[in-house]
Amino acid sequence: MMELQITWFVLVGVLLLGYALLDGFDLGVGSLYLLTKDPDERRRMIYSIGPYWDSNQVWLLTGGGAIFAAFPMVYATVFSGFYLALMLVLFALIFRAVSIEFQHQLDSPGWRKWWDLGFSLGSLLPSILYGVAVGNILRGIPLDANGGYLGDFLGLLNPYSLVMGLVSLSLFAMHGAAFIISQSDGALQVKARRWARAAWLTLLPLFLIGTAWSYLGTPRLFSNYFDVPLLWVFPLIALLGLAAFPAALKGGNAYGPLGASALTIFGLLTTMAASLFPYIVPASNNLANSLTVFNASSSERTLMIMLILALIGLPIVLTYTAYIYRTFIRSARVMTIGNKQSMKI
Repeated sequence: MMELQITWFVLVGVLLLGYALLDGFDLGVGSLYLLTKDPDERRRMIYSIGPYWDSNQVWLLTGGGAIFAAFPMVYATVFSGFYLALMLVLFALIFRAVSIEFQHQLDSPGWRKWWDLGFSLGSLLPSILYGVAVGNILRGIPLDANGGYLGDFLGLLNPYSLVMGLVSLSLFAMHGAAFIISQSDGALQVKARRWARAAWLTLLPLFLIGTAWSYLGTPRLFSNYFDVPLLWVFPLIALLGLAAFPAALKGGNAYGPLGASALTIFGLLTTMAASLFPYIVPASNNLANSLTVFNASSSERTLMIMLILALIGLPIVLTYTAYIYRTFIRSARVMTIGNKQSMKI
């Protein structure tokens, strides 16, 4: 039973990591969207994510479904306690999708202006709120003995979690800028390199502040690293990605910055997972009330059935994702570097 519970903790982490890596760059592109006033550059930014953004949502849906199936108590607590925040994220993602589809339906500057704004805000809000949610999970939230959330929406907007929200915003902006660099040329690529450097310069101090705040305010997050020194490899990967990013920006490989930002995201999310284990939703008021990998999971039978389904379904998702990127990566880049013809997105 314990092996199954740990396996599902890892599988859920893999799904959420996949979402952060893939949807992170198109949320980042949307967050940077209004930094250019050139309509042609905006068009090219949209086209760069055109073939991918909707398929990237598969990872979020799969991750949510996995949490529901494997850790139903966590799903109930988080989705009820964070209800308003999750509804804001959902509405933002819906409005973002509508904006992408509608902005080119009428040849009107006023029409495009509002949908451009919707696309940008629909990217900025989730980028921040994801980090706020992570901050609250790391810090812990007040829970009763049954795992019910005792706080309110405003309680989620505490200073620590807001800093983590800025960390996720700058991280996705860096990732999005790196993606634009890999898919563009000329003036847009020059701007994207400038945006990427600014995002990195913002992320670095925020990362240091967040790490120091975590150590001083929630020392339990570091206990696993002292018990199992091998886990230090995860924060080292994050630091390696952060250190490699400015060098990659100066290099001639257009995909170098994207690789460095992906490495940073991988390192940060695996560091978070290693810090939390065995907790999934720690209780800030009484750690005994926390939801853990072991007390919040489904039955052994359910976990085994779901594991069989996951072993069938996850390779399909991976194959589908690889096919989408392999099929469209060249055509999307052609559109981004200046082809004036329309493209269905």
